Amino acid sequence: MASITVRNLDEDLKRRLRIRAAENDRSMEQEAREILKAALYQQPLTGEGLVSSISWSFEPLGGVELELPPRDPTREPPTFD
Repeated sequence: MASITVRNLDEDLKRRLRIRAAENDRSMEQEAREILKAALYQQPLTGEGLVSSISWSFEPLGGVELELPPRDPTREPPTFD
């Protein structure tokens, strides 16, 4: 199993880690492993949850049909002769 050393750890961050470890009845080392595992094994955010949440919120209001304006043909690009 691999090991790492974390240098220049802020004292406040170390204190928070010690408190969190004590609250979970773990050593600081075990708590750091659990934090890393949770952070690295979680699924990446896709935005899909946001879309379905918005859809669910507005579903009772019904859909909206928007009329698209007609498109004009594109104009000729300028010549720089």
